[in-house]
Amino acid sequence: MKQIKTSALIRQRRHRRLRQGLRGTALRPRLAVWRSLKHISAQLIDDASQTTLLAVSDKSLKLGAKVTPQLAAAKVGAAVAAAATAQKIKQVVFDRGGYAYHGRVKALAEAARAAGLEF
Repeated sequence: MKQIKTSALIRQRRHRRLRQGLRGTALRPRLAVWRSLKHISAQLIDDASQTTLLAVSDKSLKLGAKVTPQLAAAKVGAAVAAAATAQKIKQVVFDRGGYAYHGRVKALAEAARAAGLEF
């Protein structure tokens, strides 16, 4: 039987391929991005000890109903950077989760960079 290729399966394959070269440590954790049709979230993950150091989503920020998705992603990126600098984390490895570096993922990454994270 031939497997039906859906966009979710294609993204999962792309994510597995990207993750082969990405590893987060305690000094340089992995900034993992997850997005759905409505929401976006980011986590800092230490792959060596398999722990999540911190997580921020647009749902946890309680942004309101009139916020555009791009602005919500930028606010999540800035919040992740602020929480990371509070834990004295300056450098991260960016894991875009198999998503294209475009739109909300790009807005999150640029806001995190502007707030002080290096990747």
